[in-house]
Amino acid sequence: MNRRDLLKISALAGLATVSAGAAAAETACSTDGTPNQFIPKKAADAKPLDNELEKYAKCPYCGMDRKEHNRTRMLVQYSDDLVDGVCSIHCLALSLGLNIDREPKVIYGPDYASTVEPRPLLPVDQLTYLIGADLKHAMTKRSKHSFASADVAKEFQAKHGGTLAKFDDALRESYLDMAADANMVRKNRAERRRRAAEQKQG
Repeated sequence: MNRRDLLKISALAGLATVSAGAAAAETACSTDGTPNQFIPKKAADAKPLDNELEKYAKCPYCGMDRKEHNRTRMLVQYSDDLVDGVCSIHCLALSLGLNIDREPKVIYGPDYASTVEPRPLLPVDQLTYLIGADLKHAMTKRSKHSFASADVAKEFQAKHGGTLAKFDDALRESYLDMAADANMVRKNRAERRRRAAEQKQG
């Protein structure tokens, strides 16, 4: 058998391997592949606020507990009733960006000033945002808290600084902060892993 025949056989074998691999990948990951891999994984939900924290306990983008972070959590219901329950406006920005062909039906945010536990969720067009106040926030250095009452938001602004805004402004600022915030989260998680490893060894 000459070199040309060997090359033909090798090429055919390679094609067969690639085809088999592609078929296996398609079977194993039938819902994956951009953008399908980012589709919310839970079934369509026409009433997402019913038992919301039980149904959407963890943020799908960072894994944070939404009940623990109920003062910053958000929820988006898309037009096909698929729902993403997230921990913060940072992770909401991820959901909206990744589900670019899915139209939001309604987006909910919390009333930060409420004394009810967990904080109630309201449509974001009813909320006033306070951006950059000296209040702790999940997943971002620059806080972006929402309030049901514009007057209460002004009271918080007087005490804690920041700028009053609408949801669209807060979302835009979340995208502008994304690189710095992702860097911060990555470093914080690396430090937690390092400390956990040290404790395990000790």
